[in-house]
Amino acid sequence: MSTSRRTAITAVCLAALLGPIAACSSSSEPEEQTLRIAMGSPGEAQIRVWNQAGEEFEKSHENVTVEFNFQDDDLYETIGLPNLLSGKNAPDIYFEWTGNRMNLRNNDGYAADLTEAVKSGPLAGLFDDEAYGPTSIGDKIVMVPMTEDVTNVMWYNTEIFAEHNITPPQTWDEMLQMCQTLDAAGITPIASGNKDLWAAGNWLSHVASRVVGEDVYSATLSGEQSFNTPEWISAFDRVKELADNNCVNRDINSIDDNMGAQLFFQGRAATHAIGSWLVSWAIDEAPDLDFDYFNLPAIDGAGDQGSVMGVVTGYMVNAKSSEEMQGLATEFLALVNSESYLQPWLEAELTPMTKAAESAGDQDARTLAMTSLLQTAPAIVLPPDTGYDLKVADALYEGLAAVIGGQSTPAEAVAEIDRKVG
Repeated sequence: MSTSRRTAITAVCLAALLGPIAACSSSSEPEEQTLRIAMGSPGEAQIRVWNQAGEEFEKSHENVTVEFNFQDDDLYETIGLPNLLSGKNAPDIYFEWTGNRMNLRNNDGYAADLTEAVKSGPLAGLFDDEAYGPTSIGDKIVMVPMTEDVTNVMWYNTEIFAEHNITPPQTWDEMLQMCQTLDAAGITPIASGNKDLWAAGNWLSHVASRVVGEDVYSATLSGEQSFNTPEWISAFDRVKELADNNCVNRDINSIDDNMGAQLFFQGRAATHAIGSWLVSWAIDEAPDLDFDYFNLPAIDGAGDQGSVMGVVTGYMVNAKSSEEMQGLATEFLALVNSESYLQPWLEAELTPMTKAAESAGDQDARTLAMTSLLQTAPAIVLPPDTGYDLKVADALYEGLAAVIGGQSTPAEAVAEIDRKVG
């Protein structure tokens, strides 16, 4: 904490004036508090907003320091957050996804009950009641919603598409033809950095859901059915078709998601399959890039071919923090979701789920399109690593990586997934 925000304590000793009986007065400083907030890195544009809010909160709470921990996304999602929560300086506020992960934090005792803070406390009136549906467990609100994220669409370079007379494919066969045209021109059709398995794992899982159907997808990832079925082998056949048609960069499984995005940002790849956060990411990485998106093309399968892969994300308060820190945490979450922070978030290409954002007009067209895509989707598919058990998701991702990388056949991959999940 800066010395300007510390209370200066002066002890005045009058011993020299009052003789042998000295009269001294002193008092102690207010106890300094550190409000700790953890999340995966949201990109520099959004980090600037978080830091702005932290500075404002410190000014209105003279004995409080706001400390952010922005971790690498892959580290945070796997071992980072669990290690932070069980560590000595655990976060008071932490980012999380709805679904299985949110339920797991609640079961482990890390989810504070925010119901009263929402009904009559600092968070009252900021969100429509419906926004808390995905962030509640029973009657208990355990997460403050932040965004509705589409976790997979196909972003494309409009100039490259125009140069090669390509229009966004509407069918699977059209996408394979797109791959052939771009590959012949020496351009990577679809950039992906799958070293940590989730980046390609997400969109290839969406492909699988389109083939097997949403019910089978959910039941299998929930452990109720086997992967080693004709339906799943057929889904993995579609993944093999992508590899056979040189749709993805050959080093897909050896580079990370950041390097995959750079291929797209630098114009070395025509498309990039990833979530809605790419818009915010591009503000700093590729401000002059002209790009748009198309949803995954229709595939011959049992799933809804208009489905969207997406999830609600937000921030939870650590139930193991002190009551005082939980109170400060809800105050801080109220600040960052207040109307005064709407414009900074919009400029960082993040659209909050607050009431104030519903009528905001100054938004990037692509960001608005992502919101509309999710809200009007005929079916929502949850990402494996946030909506379901992480062990099952990892096994699925490893199988998909083996097929897209040419190390395994579809039949071998699904058999291996079943062996891993037991």
